[in-house]
Amino acid sequence: MKRVPADWEPQQAIWIAWPHNEKTWPGRFQFIPSGFLQLVNTISESTQVNLLASQSPDRSGLDRSLLAGLASSVRLHDVDTNDCWIRDYGPTFVVGDHVAGCYAIDWKYNAWGGKYPPWQQDDAATAAIIQEAGWQRLQADLCLEGGALEFDGTGRLLTTSNCVLTRTRNPGWTRRQVERRLGELTGVHEVVWVDGGGLQGDDTDGHIDQLARFLDPENLVIAVCDDPEDENHIGLEQNVDLLSRWAEDTSPAVNVHRLPIPAARFVQGQRVPESYCNFLRLGPERILVPCFGQPGADQRAIETIQAVAAIENPNVSVTGFDCVELVWGLGALHCASSNQPMLPVQPDHPSL
Repeated sequence: MKRVPADWEPQQAIWIAWPHNEKTWPGRFQFIPSGFLQLVNTISESTQVNLLASQSPDRSGLDRSLLAGLASSVRLHDVDTNDCWIRDYGPTFVVGDHVAGCYAIDWKYNAWGGKYPPWQQDDAATAAIIQEAGWQRLQADLCLEGGALEFDGTGRLLTTSNCVLTRTRNPGWTRRQVERRLGELTGVHEVVWVDGGGLQGDDTDGHIDQLARFLDPENLVIAVCDDPEDENHIGLEQNVDLLSRWAEDTSPAVNVHRLPIPAARFVQGQRVPESYCNFLRLGPERILVPCFGQPGADQRAIETIQAVAAIENPNVSVTGFDCVELVWGLGALHCASSNQPMLPVQPDHPSL
């Protein structure tokens, strides 16, 4: 039986792409490299980090002296990229009962429906990641981003129509055709389309990793907006209604937990899409939660995720990570990382 492991299962590594595209954070890029360095260091305390960065400083923007103090659990890979949002162009790892049945899916990628050219290096980076990881590569015929796919590890998948069933990504594909193909590629047997509404300021067309995330197969958190005057309020409540109805009918049943977003914040007149659902799970024991400079809302989110995650694992550690500057690039922790799960058994060849 094949499936996509959940992020709370043991992780072999977290992949990070070094940021170098100043257009991603217009006017504030100077704050980003130090934030990424802190993120790499924080992850490496418990999990191996595989860091993509071109050997050419002109292309990567990486000062190698910054890496001098990094832990031995950080490995550098000479791979060119266009941008840092590796969740979306990175592979989806699928495991079977044996190593021979494991592979990594290389989805088609076109920078969220062609919004931000060029993207060819990001699209090509996926094959390099798979090769470096030592997995078999499967080239898919669907154009998908990793942030649009939320797996529960048992064959259920949350996604949104606006990120999948669009002429800019998969023209000509019907919902049924996509569901069938996702089942063939990833082993999912249940696809839930969470189409109530997305976040203002989000340029992904509504990635699910900003809207709803599993913390175990029977508990998920869902972004809500408690301010009825906020533009996000109605759409997010529609997501709650949709998922709550589904959660009662699916098997096993799922408990839906509300996770309020912070108050609206604007950078250079543009609203930033801040959601605590964009947390990074580092296997069974650790969760990093994005924080957005609003102490009350940030702490409430940490406590909510801690309480829900502890239902399955009372020993889980949940900590906040400053994303005030990172989110000006319109993404946060989950967007800037890609999880590589453990293989089910030791492979015949070394993997990272």
